[in-house]
Amino acid sequence: MTRSLQAVTYRRPSVLDSSAGGRRLGLETSRGATPTGVQDHPRFFAGFLTSPQVAAAALLAVADVAAARYYQPQLRASLDPVVTGNGDRLRFESFSGCGGVYARLDVLAPGLDGGEVGHGTTNVDVNNPLREALSRLGTDDPLHLRVGPDELAVTTLDGPVVEKKVPLPDRWLRGFAEAQVIAAGFDLRAELPADEAVRFLRGLPRAGGGRRAPGGPRWVVPVGRGLRPTTRAVPGAVCLPGPERLAALQRVLRHSTALRVHGPARGGGGTAATAAAWEAVLPGMRLTLTLSPDASRGFSGEGGVLDALATEEAAGDAELIAVLLAWEPRVEVAGLAAASGLTPERVRAALIRLGTSGRVGYDTAEAAYFHRELPYDSARVERHNPRLRSARALVAAGSVALDGTLATVTAEDGHAHRVRDEAGVLSCSCLWWARYRGGRGPCKHALAVRMVRRGAVPGQDTAIDGGVR
Repeated sequence: MTRSLQAVTYRRPSVLDSSAGGRRLGLETSRGATPTGVQDHPRFFAGFLTSPQVAAAALLAVADVAAARYYQPQLRASLDPVVTGNGDRLRFESFSGCGGVYARLDVLAPGLDGGEVGHGTTNVDVNNPLREALSRLGTDDPLHLRVGPDELAVTTLDGPVVEKKVPLPDRWLRGFAEAQVIAAGFDLRAELPADEAVRFLRGLPRAGGGRRAPGGPRWVVPVGRGLRPTTRAVPGAVCLPGPERLAALQRVLRHSTALRVHGPARGGGGTAATAAAWEAVLPGMRLTLTLSPDASRGFSGEGGVLDALATEEAAGDAELIAVLLAWEPRVEVAGLAAASGLTPERVRAALIRLGTSGRVGYDTAEAAYFHRELPYDSARVERHNPRLRSARALVAAGSVALDGTLATVTAEDGHAHRVRDEAGVLSCSCLWWARYRGGRGPCKHALAVRMVRRGAVPGQDTAIDGGVR
């Protein structure tokens, strides 16, 4: 696995201060992107939280995911959550160290009081002393939240600096992109009232060692006001892969007013596991955990972004759409299509491409994208996607021969693979297709065929080193 180290620097550790009678939660920011460019320690908010205990528990849940590995849990993770100011809300995001759980806390306008929310994205420090202090918050006393440095810290040139060296696997950034592509295909499948949500979540296993449940993936089906477990993907069922990975929701369980389940539309009869998003509705905020199709399977290899990355048209479209994002909390395809003059299909492909560099996410609760700028090297996503690299190499070597709806792709070892096009859906005779049947995106042979059908020329350099960053 390709890894790199990123220096994440804070002016001081984040802290919950109770010395002045009231409680003041100061979350320190690192270097981040803003509408005026990259800034050190941007400030996004200073005001009160309307539900202090709920917000503290939800922040801890996001930090729990950032510190966890649900597969091979003996290995610890250490990734600082990302915070985005979208003008009317704050979003805190994290990924588990194993890449299979994506967490997001949306603190909406009703959850904030007395401060203007800025625009931008950066890391936020959630250290162990802060976690301990937040976990002890047990009253409804007013809680003041500051995201970013205060005025004293800004004017102090020789103040303390806290620097962390954070290991960032490339699959982590790819996971952000794949998670938003998958979530964009979700519908609301079930909504449980508070009492049923408590009953269901408390009945889940707390730990499973990160291994597949005996007999295949688990499923739940809506029945009345609740959810009933089932061993088959019956009509209306939602996959619950690795139920112990919902443990972070236990932090906010007593504050939840409802539990919503989002998943792909399914007609029943299929057996393949799928991803799903579990949303705890809280006073003035939402906490969402999106689970990959298996506890041992991170989002990074799902392959949902490959078709968009394989077309040069999407590269140009993404540059146009990027100008229109404007840090909006709700980015809808129809609005972007009208503003850009592109078709909705091309807008979606451009958004997928922007997602690979961390520039958009997807909110299942509002069925809309949102703008953010992850503070990491966005060029790594394309460089380290092996299927995409292999497909480009096959095209450049002239290994693709088209014959109507059929194509022959000659691999590096001389073995020929047959790729069939059925109403725009490509299948292949290779072992990858036989194993996944398209469930983890196209194989390298199908990608190469799609590139050639779109006009890629053999021998031409099709790498995208100058694409969207």
